Amino acid sequence: MTNLTRDQIRQLNMYSIYVDVPEHRLFSLENLLDPVKTDAVLSTIQTISRSPNKTVAASYFMRRYGMFSAMQFYNLATYDEVWEGLPNNYWFGAKEEYGNMTVSTFVEAKDWVTVEDGERRRIVRRILTDTDTIIRQLRTVANISPLTLWENVFGFLLWHYYVLLGDPTTAEKARGDLDMLKSDALWEGLASHSRFAMYLKGSEPSALLNTKVRTTCCLSKDVPGLMQCGFCPLK
Repeated sequence: MTNLTRDQIRQLNMYSIYVDVPEHRLFSLENLLDPVKTDAVLSTIQTISRSPNKTVAASYFMRRYGMFSAMQFYNLATYDEVWEGLPNNYWFGAKEEYGNMTVSTFVEAKDWVTVEDGERRRIVRRILTDTDTIIRQLRTVANISPLTLWENVFGFLLWHYYVLLGDPTTAEKARGDLDMLKSDALWEGLASHSRFAMYLKGSEPSALLNTKVRTTCCLSKDVPGLMQCGFCPLK
């Protein structure tokens, strides 16, 4: 068990992850994954984000969750820590950020735990499995490609590994985690190959910055208050 430092909390806040109680609680991760409630949850996301339809709302949400998923890998390489809480203690709340109402993540600091070296592969696989489970559940109520949703996560992950690999204090562990993510074996049961390796196309993260890496549009251009990404493949 660990207590997050002020610096860790600040870093989480930069990616819309908070460790306090949401003032406007919307739904839990458990609610999202409940087949009976998924459609209603996505409707809530559509309302808060002002998305025109559920396809856009699903993509919008996956970008929000993608920040949390990617920060798991950042914290793993930097602090040997990850979130290991339960879905019923993982909340999403409405919060105003940069003039727009958003769907933000709220988790408890006590649920961040230390990861021993021998557990690292299990943790990386668990984070991928959690992300895959959410993607599959969203697709039961929204017509959207799984590739689009995975690329919404990978965009943040690409940036984190660029930073982590360039820092001597995190480079070694980040390289080990990245190698696992690029391994087809780690993705067994989730995909026929490493989706992240496919995303990287054999290149280092540093070589892919400021380039059109993704192959699908994240649909941010269709969300009021957001803009088309500078490296949108549709441009």
